[in-house]
Amino acid sequence: MFLEIKQIKKSFGQGDSRVEVLRGIDLSMSRGEMCVLLGPSGSGKSTLLNIIGGIDSADEGEIVIDGEPMSHMSEKKLTLYRRRHLGYIFQMYNLIPNLTVRENIEVGAYLSSKALDVDELLHLLGLWEHRGKVPSQLSGGQQQRTAIGRAVVKNPDILLCDEPTGALDYKTSKEILKLIEQVNRTYGNTVIMVTHNDAIKHMADTVVRLKDGQIRDTVRNEHRVSAQELEW
Repeated sequence: MFLEIKQIKKSFGQGDSRVEVLRGIDLSMSRGEMCVLLGPSGSGKSTLLNIIGGIDSADEGEIVIDGEPMSHMSEKKLTLYRRRHLGYIFQMYNLIPNLTVRENIEVGAYLSSKALDVDELLHLLGLWEHRGKVPSQLSGGQQQRTAIGRAVVKNPDILLCDEPTGALDYKTSKEILKLIEQVNRTYGNTVIMVTHNDAIKHMADTVVRLKDGQIRDTVRNEHRVSAQELEW
């Protein structure tokens, strides 16, 4: 397995205010797989995503990526690993306001030794005609496309998506999901997507439901539904 998550536990707070957010998560994924993490607010989805991405650390357990345990990495090596191998797409776009679309994407390219072709990516994302604009001149959907471009241009092994359509309308959400699907199929990145939208589960290879910090069930989709066909 490319990604192994072993008995991950995480708590916040101390004493009487201590809250167990993750209570022993076991999960594994193959390279190039798309996995959707579903669950209500407070179920631990985003915390798990942040631990996989090295943004947060677990109290117990282990994350093994391509045979290498993250706990064995020094802080410097972990930083390099995040920079070279992980891409992040958040609900908030976090674009650099005084840089153009192209320049925002190129920021990601500078962090990688195996970066994708920026021009090719601009065409794939439907941003070629907007490449000279700054974020304030873009719609929400165009800003999210740019954020996807910045994450994907590094050609990361793992693409982590935290509610990537949470701030978007239905039509734009469908377009963004189609792009994530296309990126997954074109470049073979392993995609892990956190969402509360139950309909999105149909486009994934694996669906993991979390509740109260535990995995309630894991379902494999034998046939993925295209993002274009999703309805909610």
